[in-house]
Amino acid sequence: MITVEEALQIIFSTVRDYGIERVPLDESAGRILREPLRADRPMPPYDRITMDGIAIAYDAFASGQRTFPVQGIAAAGAEQQSLSDFNGCLEAMTGGMLPIGADTVIRYEDIRVENGEATILIDEVSHGQNIHKCGVDRHPGDLVVSAGTPISPAEIGLAATIGCDTVAVSKLPRCTIISTGDELVDVHETPQPHQIRRSNVYRLKATLRNLGISAKTSHLRDEPEEIRRELARMLTTEEIIILSGGVSKGKFDYLPTILDELGVKKHFHRISQRPGKPFWFGESPKGSLIFALPGNPVSSFLCTHRYFIPWLQRSMGLPPQSSPRGILQSDFTFRPDLTYFLQVKVNYDDQGQILASPVEGNGSGDLANLVDADAFIELPKGRDHFRKGEAFPLFFYR
Repeated sequence: MITVEEALQIIFSTVRDYGIERVPLDESAGRILREPLRADRPMPPYDRITMDGIAIAYDAFASGQRTFPVQGIAAAGAEQQSLSDFNGCLEAMTGGMLPIGADTVIRYEDIRVENGEATILIDEVSHGQNIHKCGVDRHPGDLVVSAGTPISPAEIGLAATIGCDTVAVSKLPRCTIISTGDELVDVHETPQPHQIRRSNVYRLKATLRNLGISAKTSHLRDEPEEIRRELARMLTTEEIIILSGGVSKGKFDYLPTILDELGVKKHFHRISQRPGKPFWFGESPKGSLIFALPGNPVSSFLCTHRYFIPWLQRSMGLPPQSSPRGILQSDFTFRPDLTYFLQVKVNYDDQGQILASPVEGNGSGDLANLVDADAFIELPKGRDHFRKGEAFPLFFYR
């Protein structure tokens, strides 16, 4: 068996760039930007009114004037207006262009408008207040979003502002998810007493969908010829194959042998960890990567989050991500000399520290226990007692 650190090093050595594609802006959330975005004009593009009220010349106010004849309205979306009289004002709407001759905006809450005149009711007015000056945020050509940035709603709004209806993003790999085992039936079927429903494939598909990947799914029975035939076909079309089950030491765990027969290079099989020890990872001669996960649901879930997701993030161009650390809220003992991924419920104290409370289930088959926890905390091998108050790396799945 290899260690968790050795497994990560091997997996990260296979990180590759799957290329670049352009996607519509409204379909880009969650993708990784592969081009710099630059301002196409000043931001904001004009002196923008930021409060509904009146626009005046500050010097008129500074000279003692408090009542201003209303000369019109500077509405948002209208062409720029002008003060025809230094001693007058224009009603000013949020988002509109500051009128020529005006340099200060006083909000409606601080004035009274009646009989065609606006009277300022406050004594403290600052020159230039309630105006978002042209170009103060960015100048034309300025970088607004760097390549390599994960696209969130914030980046989408900014890209729309500068006129990007499509963006270049990291291309996602073609991926298929395969469940194996004669004990499995589909979710809509009623299982016999000796059967269970296929849950791993739905969880894996949902996980990949959150990462932007629309994965295909299929199921293989415990029939060596069927497995060999279907895997041979998929190795010619898919860039990533995620297998669930069939990689342990049972008599019906055919996958390691068949993958070897198909010329797939085994990078490792078995990691000194719990759950997820039987994890198998390899690469076909044509470059397809095979993540063969254990069939037990918690094992499969852990390996997806600890290994596959970090690999995908790096392949998409993200730098290595550091894990937050959670503080154990009770003593915990684990005697086998393995790295242990303990399920924990997460809370925060008044200082913002992450508090990790163990949620012990009934082993790697206890899928129900996952919904009671929020994350895995990684307890290192080489020791068997972990004390309350110690902090360890945390891997969220919510």
